[in-house]
Amino acid sequence: MTEAKSSVGASGSEDAGGLHLATTRGKWVLTATVLGSAMAQLDATVVGIAQPAIGKEFHAQIAGLQWVSAGYLLTVAGLILLAGALCDRFGRRKIFVIGVAWFAVASLICAIAPSIGLLIAARMLQGVGGALLTPGSLAILEASFAPLERGRVIGAWSGLGGVATALGPFVGGFLITAVSWRLIFLINLPIAAAVIFISLRHVPETKDPDATGYIDIAGSALTVAALVGISYGLIQGSSGNWTSPVVLGALLIGVVALVVFVIVELRVRAPIVPLDIFKSRQFSATNGVTLLIYGMLGGMFFLLPIELQQVSHYSPTAAGASMLPITFMLFALSSRSGALSARIGPRLQMSVGPITVAAGLALFARINAGGNYLLEVLPAVLVFGFGLAITVAPLTATAMSSAPAERSGLASAVNNTVARTGSLLAVALLPAVAGITGDSYLHPPVFETGFQHAAFIAAVICAAGGVLAFATIRNGQRPEAPRRAAELGLHTAVDAPPLRSGADAPAD
Repeated sequence: MTEAKSSVGASGSEDAGGLHLATTRGKWVLTATVLGSAMAQLDATVVGIAQPAIGKEFHAQIAGLQWVSAGYLLTVAGLILLAGALCDRFGRRKIFVIGVAWFAVASLICAIAPSIGLLIAARMLQGVGGALLTPGSLAILEASFAPLERGRVIGAWSGLGGVATALGPFVGGFLITAVSWRLIFLINLPIAAAVIFISLRHVPETKDPDATGYIDIAGSALTVAALVGISYGLIQGSSGNWTSPVVLGALLIGVVALVVFVIVELRVRAPIVPLDIFKSRQFSATNGVTLLIYGMLGGMFFLLPIELQQVSHYSPTAAGASMLPITFMLFALSSRSGALSARIGPRLQMSVGPITVAAGLALFARINAGGNYLLEVLPAVLVFGFGLAITVAPLTATAMSSAPAERSGLASAVNNTVARTGSLLAVALLPAVAGITGDSYLHPPVFETGFQHAAFIAAVICAAGGVLAFATIRNGQRPEAPRRAAELGLHTAVDAPPLRSGADAPAD
């Protein structure tokens, strides 16, 4: 296939006008990007349902389960900005295909892992693949389709991805119950094979011809070093080893790497994160709210499947199905929430939404050994899901609109990284703060008490996010970005805001 170089947002197809969704090739391109992004999204949600089964098979401590989730988040958060730059520099299809293949190989290693240690290592490798394929998915659509088609195409991508995300925990729970947790990783192999075949046959290659020269490898390496050091120190310290030289050394390395990262980004000619973007009070405040809210979501969605299965005795299938209303509410309401924010401004929704989420988190504390779905679980799920629907699209829109138009892609990418970093830190720290350590997840009364503490802690921090938004977020931002982000908001689910590589802001 002849490679078609494109400028930012320009066509990458055979003709200068770009692809159209009504064409056969357009449908194949959409299919490849939906399947690729859904594969990574599904894995992030399904693994939570598998945690009790994984823990029992490997006789793992809670720290081991934390690393199964945190290892993936760590490499995704640390490398996703670099991956966006690689897409623009070397080709969006090429990096996307490499990411899908890498993800598949790592999934196979996860499926055959004989120990918790190897599973954690494989999950970190899987995160590298997730980081490579995530920005490429949406960047391919932006660069390949005609300008007038992009809104419709991204809406379809969001909707189809949302359906896959909604069904993921249920399907994953069924596979765990019927066969084994290992099958949730093996199922990625045929999906990846299909994505690679379709991509090589139908997806046009696109690049940014201006993306040449220096790539900030040092900044990315320091990001990973900071996340590794801090998360390792928090997880290992949470077992009661806060004074251990290894724990203190890891935390010190993480903090030093973070400081050096700031120094490097201020001095290099093409930083992976231009720090002057944080001069916008609106942008900094939005990312502060993102850190608090998505952090608590990550922490609670690490603990909730364990609570439902170990304390309330739900099967993996039932635990996965119990969360379906959250994603369906996001799917049904996110676009409307984004449209409302575009009309009235984001401040009200970003203030009320996190407080509503906090109320839902507090309601989760009512779940006990009885586990009555209609009386205990469903009310919490509905309030929580409604709060997310109020919050997610305006938050994403504000992250994009609070930066200059030419930096909207970078702003979305930074916001995505902040969201994943918040989840990583919460998975590392929230269990310990709530008193969940060692093998306490195997003792239902002990875990139930810890989970209740965690729910209340998460509720307080989410409510603080709403207060922060009320104090700092202002209306009257650039109006076209909220409408654009509203199209993307459908696919945000509970993992992270949608990501676009830094050079992929649409030109139209």
